[in-house]
Amino acid sequence: MINYVWFFILIVGIVFGIITGRGEIVSKSIIDSTAATVELTIQLIGLMCLWCGVMRIAEKSGITNMLSKILRPLLKIIFRKSSNNPEIVAPMIMNLTSNIMGLSNAATPFGIKTMEAMEKVNTNKGVATNDMARFLVLNAACIQLVPTSVISIRAASGSQNPGIIIIPAIITTAVAAIMGMIYCSILERYF
Repeated sequence: MINYVWFFILIVGIVFGIITGRGEIVSKSIIDSTAATVELTIQLIGLMCLWCGVMRIAEKSGITNMLSKILRPLLKIIFRKSSNNPEIVAPMIMNLTSNIMGLSNAATPFGIKTMEAMEKVNTNKGVATNDMARFLVLNAACIQLVPTSVISIRAASGSQNPGIIIIPAIITTAVAAIMGMIYCSILERYF
């Protein structure tokens, strides 16, 4: 559905530009924006490679294991049924650690592995368990200590101080994660 909306907006804009005699401006804008998109994408690929490499170093050096030791007691409280299954907990910790470091692209494969492992032990296949719902909420609203993706985008876009968003990001993601867990607890009683 959203594809139709965007297509409609794009076509209406182009047609309106041509009708008002600004076809040249529209075509120049299209060419300029595609060139800027390619440049931004190349810059982001480099920055994402850097941060994914940092995450790999953190994994190999044991930093992620230290974080997992810190997270494990908390996970036992949040994920009552799944926290005892190492097949579920290992990718879950890597997903949450990647999200905490702001590496959402690196977190995605671990999130998929976690959900697949949870589905294996799910007695009602195709229906999300409470732990699955909690993980999805926590994955979407994970506390980010270093929002590297946003910092990378701001740096690639020419921001003078791309790291200024660290404190606001910690606060907003913490509030979102806490509220998400509260809402999950409330909704579990009714569904």
